[in-house]
Amino acid sequence: MGHDEDGSRREGPPWSRWTEGQAAGIGRTADTVVPKIEPPEPDPADGLHVWDTWLLRTRTGEVATVGDYRVLFSLTAPADLLPGTRHDVAEIRYFYSRDGREWTDGGPVFADALGQRQWAGSALVDDGDLYVYYTAAGEADAPELSYTQRPAVGHGGRFSASEDGLALESTWSHEVLFKPDGEHYETADQSEGMIYTFRDPWFFEDPETGRTCLLFEANTPVREDDRCDGDPARREFNGCVGLAVSPSGDPTEWELRPPILDAVCVNQELERPHVVHRDGRYYLFVSSHMHTFAPGLEGYDGLYGFVADSLDGEYRPLNGSGLVLANPATAPFQAYSWMAYPHREEILVVGFFNYFDFAGDSLDAISELSLPEQRRRFGGTLAPTVRLGIERDRTRILGTLAHWEVPTPAEPLPEPATRPPLDLDALADGDEPAGPQGYPFGGYAGRDTVEE
Repeated sequence: MGHDEDGSRREGPPWSRWTEGQAAGIGRTADTVVPKIEPPEPDPADGLHVWDTWLLRTRTGEVATVGDYRVLFSLTAPADLLPGTRHDVAEIRYFYSRDGREWTDGGPVFADALGQRQWAGSALVDDGDLYVYYTAAGEADAPELSYTQRPAVGHGGRFSASEDGLALESTWSHEVLFKPDGEHYETADQSEGMIYTFRDPWFFEDPETGRTCLLFEANTPVREDDRCDGDPARREFNGCVGLAVSPSGDPTEWELRPPILDAVCVNQELERPHVVHRDGRYYLFVSSHMHTFAPGLEGYDGLYGFVADSLDGEYRPLNGSGLVLANPATAPFQAYSWMAYPHREEILVVGFFNYFDFAGDSLDAISELSLPEQRRRFGGTLAPTVRLGIERDRTRILGTLAHWEVPTPAEPLPEPATRPPLDLDALADGDEPAGPQGYPFGGYAGRDTVEE
């Protein structure tokens, strides 16, 4: 049983919904628009395209350190590839750093992963044992590129730290975690939408219940006579955040549960779902695209968020509409695929530097550019880390750190400084150049605001 927007009880599935009325309020504000991004000099991953990225974490969700090193996992491809083809050959590599600013490429994680290539996931270290969750994309024995998606895990690896670096010692075993049931989660054969999703496994151990969980992106089946006022075009937009649990706590054994959130009639893709737990609340974050919103709704390539008092919900959209981070209107595709993690009183958000110096209405226009120009306009590295203030169901951007800057909670951040004047060109016509009513803008803090 859920609630209507006025708070009254309504009939429906026993999970939360991102409603059309809520999503209709999406608009850029001073508290949600990130600054325009320029390429880093130098690029720590020169020679590679780097995009979806996640931290190695402990079972309880803290940023893990191995020896003195923190570890990032990223989807990567050779930088000489056309950026639009990188997903066809994606492999997970790891990067390690002592200070969270200078990073070393440790190389590919797997030599024998399932599928034809790997898409996004998460990574857990538990008593030294590594569990690298990923999306096994395609069938290894298919004669051509295929697009099946299976949440999977590789386990059996361990890191070995020394003064010379962080070595990966591995005899990996790989397993598919579960398959869509056709009831709560669409199968590929059931899908009628523009994009089918069953991917992005993300490990989470609930600190309040001790329950071992895995979130993932999926689509939920919608009956022909149900939802969206019977409009078949809108009904195709049926993204959801799925849930699996491990009753034994074993990171390799999972049972499907109903979704915790759906976006039926609103959005087709709720990518890379993950949760930050703080102050007794559960902050659920997803990334989504401008083009995956249903007809009649306008959204952005952005980070969207929801808050609830338990992992199962009921979730309320942050800032009223769900929008947490948006690119400026003058660079609407400059960053994407964000990962949020707690840092003392703030939340830090790591994303990747996507297409910059491009203000088109759709990424489809990228293919109309010359091949050298397509490569020039693709960042293919990590974006500046965003500092996010959060209070109950409101968020605001406090500032940014550098590209590839990933502090641990033990490392202090600079005090917020005076926020620079708002660039009104960053807001689209009709968007509101102010923060949510009654919520302060806060400071604007970057590494250049303090002496090192």
